[in-house]
Amino acid sequence: MHTHSKSAGARRLAVVAIAVAVQLGYSVAAQASCGSAFCGVNTSWDAQGEWTQPGLRADLRFEFIDQDQPRHGSDKVAFGEIERHHDEVRTLNRNWLLNLDYGFDAHWGVALTLPVANRDHDHIHNHHEAGGVEHIPEAWNFTEVGDVRVLGRYRMTQAAGVKFGLKLPSGDHEVANDEGDLAERTLQPGSGTTDILLGGFYQGGNKGAPLHWFTQALWQHPLNERADFKPGYQLGIDAGIDYPLAQNLSGLLQVNVQIKGRDSGADAEREDSGAQTLALSPGLSYAVTRSTRVYGFVQLPVYQYVNGVQLTVDRAYVAGVTMMF
Repeated sequence: MHTHSKSAGARRLAVVAIAVAVQLGYSVAAQASCGSAFCGVNTSWDAQGEWTQPGLRADLRFEFIDQDQPRHGSDKVAFGEIERHHDEVRTLNRNWLLNLDYGFDAHWGVALTLPVANRDHDHIHNHHEAGGVEHIPEAWNFTEVGDVRVLGRYRMTQAAGVKFGLKLPSGDHEVANDEGDLAERTLQPGSGTTDILLGGFYQGGNKGAPLHWFTQALWQHPLNERADFKPGYQLGIDAGIDYPLAQNLSGLLQVNVQIKGRDSGADAEREDSGAQTLALSPGLSYAVTRSTRVYGFVQLPVYQYVNGVQLTVDRAYVAGVTMMF
């Protein structure tokens, strides 16, 4: 995408998007019963223009996702309104994602994504005993490396290509609080599983034209179970547009939809897992130099449906910088 037809660097590095879909991999503000989340704004190489030449591109982004709204089905509910073993109060996610993308030639490339999650989570454990119910506050706070993702790609034509790769079990799945209590599996920085990633992409818009767009689909499915837990599948499609507003400045728009299956295993909260989300994400990007661009998005959920009771968000924020070397 480009802000200016005469600037090849800006063309290659403009951040774009509109995602309609079922995005996941790193979700569209993915819900879980405890509320762990990554934001699904697409800042991958193929969402950013006609970058087909060999070389290295780095993208560093920060996400702020405050999940403080319990939801049942598509309805907002009050804290403790629907009885559970524990009542979720809030999960505050401050995520950093580093993406390193290397193009070997005009057809082949590979990207590595390293997430770091800073997460605060609070819930109330409802301990039933002979005298009644004791409501015990529990909390977790940690900063941990999550599961690394390696995604290869092959561009079959100038406009279309496929993606394939793995999410690796690099993140810890046994994080505990100061009392020694393990966090819920959906709160953990890692799932403990190896997941397969399969997808494809298509780009549109002629050179010199002001409007450019892309679509991308991605399927993620665990290949194994780890410590009595297997996360649900995730399926997503992104579609994106960008339009120049001024020299070096582009207006961006994303729509993000996620479909996530139920978790399984003895350590899963199957009843309170699985969700569908549709979100609208407007944003801006600015070319600081020919090889460096900064961007920001606000993600606004339009529709959210969850199984059981899960924490959801009213909005999420993404900001980052992308550079080509």
